Amino acid sequence: MFFIDTIELEGLGNRSYLAGGTRTAVAVDPPRDVDQVLAVAARRGVRISHVVETHIHNDYVTGGPELARITGASYLVPSGARVSFARVPVSDGDTVTVDGELELRAVATPGHTPHHTSYVLLDRGQPVAAFTGGSLLIGTVGRPDLVEPRLTEDLARAQHASARRLAAELPDETSVLPTHGFGSFCSSAQAEGDATTIGKEKAVNAALTTDVESFVAQLLADLDAVPAYYAHMGPANAAGPAPVDLTPPAVADADEIAARLAAGEWVVDLRNRVAFAEGHVAGSFNFEADGKIATYLAWMIPWGKPVTLLAESAEQLAAAQRELVRVGIDRPAAAATGTPREWTAEGATLASFPRSTFAGLAARRASDGIVVLDVRRDSERAAGHIAGSVHIPIHQLHKRLGEVPDGTVWVHCAGGMRAAIAASLLDASGRDVVAVDEGFDAAEAAGLTVTTG
Repeated sequence: MFFIDTIELEGLGNRSYLAGGTRTAVAVDPPRDVDQVLAVAARRGVRISHVVETHIHNDYVTGGPELARITGASYLVPSGARVSFARVPVSDGDTVTVDGELELRAVATPGHTPHHTSYVLLDRGQPVAAFTGGSLLIGTVGRPDLVEPRLTEDLARAQHASARRLAAELPDETSVLPTHGFGSFCSSAQAEGDATTIGKEKAVNAALTTDVESFVAQLLADLDAVPAYYAHMGPANAAGPAPVDLTPPAVADADEIAARLAAGEWVVDLRNRVAFAEGHVAGSFNFEADGKIATYLAWMIPWGKPVTLLAESAEQLAAAQRELVRVGIDRPAAAATGTPREWTAEGATLASFPRSTFAGLAARRASDGIVVLDVRRDSERAAGHIAGSVHIPIHQLHKRLGEVPDGTVWVHCAGGMRAAIAASLLDASGRDVVAVDEGFDAAEAAGLTVTTG
């Protein structure tokens, strides 16, 4: 008997896996906070004998080297990956025994990266699952443009060939277990559904249903923005990341918070957007702990700038720290828990701004001085946007605040989270702002003119 446990990284939209038998197991694409993988192994009562990487990751810092060090496991990395640490290089066709008659076979699947390798799990010689990393995903494939612009088209063609190789070599009932595709920007599109097999992908995946020229043209046309912090992930992973430190940060009082704001540092309030809008430390930014804090904070903050975290509780603070170490923001400069009043220097007042809906925006649309700011990505806006709105994607806004026209800014996104981030940036810069906290599908029904193109 074998088992496969999935370790969800919801904030980054990724998955890691632990697969094994009764005594030993293999960890696939582990996150940097390896304690969760160790906990799963402990519950199963197995020893981790192998740690494998499908590729050098661009969207998160791996925990592979640390997990291998702690467990004494063999650390398997594709032989084509250029790394500066000791590892077991893996080439196409290599096989290792995981537990008894349970084996893992490497299959070269270039496309997401030139060295990308998938791993097929065999039980008594029969394929039962394929860990496909950023190759064949649920309904799509990993994006091919994260390595080098000159390689993008060649890698897109390689994705087509790699997906077809997996489909040709594996039985239809083989489970497909990708790392990306659940919200990660490493995916060309997001997964439709939670699980799939080779057989299901043969019916719906464009890499398996369209010719290579059509596939490549559409894949390249659909590529979206790349998070800025990705530029730092590959080098960190190739160098071999340091172990994480999740101990609580130094505690900041109200005066220190004020001093850090005055010095131009980022002070990030982790509370939900409703609470933040009602009252917050003037100059602080709102990245909800329950949102995609790792993706958007790492995308927007100048790399290496000190960040102070403000949280409602120690638990909220610890969860945010865990999310941030996964993308290389290792140690907050300081932190505080409690309420905005406790974080605000004596004599200072709390800042706030109103929230509204698209119906509220429609009621004010004819008024003078109203600026409608759309902070969605280019692809989202092209599918439909409010006529006359200004467009600055959220990940560019902190550098382009001066481009927002004068007037009260009504800011919206697709659902409210990014609008709240944008509203906090605008509020901190002294602008009058209203955060539209509603799904964009309500815009047209509210009477606003939605156009495309």
